[in-house]
Amino acid sequence: MFKVGDNIVYPMHGAGTIESIEEREVLGETQKYYVMKMPVGDIKVMVPTKNAEMIGVRDVIGNESCEGVLDVFNNNTQVVTSNWNKRYRDNMERMKSGDIFEVAEVVRNLTFKQKEKGLATGEKKMLTNAKQILVSELVLAEDLSKENVEKMIDERIDTSFNSYLANV
Repeated sequence: MFKVGDNIVYPMHGAGTIESIEEREVLGETQKYYVMKMPVGDIKVMVPTKNAEMIGVRDVIGNESCEGVLDVFNNNTQVVTSNWNKRYRDNMERMKSGDIFEVAEVVRNLTFKQKEKGLATGEKKMLTNAKQILVSELVLAEDLSKENVEKMIDERIDTSFNSYLANV
C-alpha cells in the first residue's frame, strides 16, 4: 500500500504524487482512493486503492533508471508495421503495460513516423498522450521542470532521427 507523499505511476495516465487517501462513495459503493496530483496538466486523479496493484500502479522509477529510458531514443532501429491498425494496437498495448521503457519506444517510433510521413489523427493523439505519460514520470524521477524534461527528450529524438536518416 502506498502512502501520502509517494510518487506513483498510474498506467495510461502518468505519474503523480499522492496528496491524500480518501473514502468516497461512487455508484453506491464506498471505497478508498489515492488522490494523485499530476505534475503535467495540473490535474488530480483518483485511483481505487483496492485495485491499484491489479491495474499496474507502481512506484516512479529511480533517478538511476532515467538515463536508460532516455537511451531508448538513441536506439533508432525500429520494427514498425505499415498496417496502421496493427501499429495502433501494438502501441496501445505498450502504453497499457505501464512500463516506462515501452512508453518511450512509442514516443520514439511515433515521432520518427511523424517526421517521415506524418501521422493520422489517432496516432497524433496517442503520441501526445505517450509523451505526457513519459514526461510526467521523468519530471518526478529527475526532479526537473516539465520544460527541461521535454527539451531533453526532444534533443535525444532529434539526434537519433538525424542519425537514422544518415543510415537510411
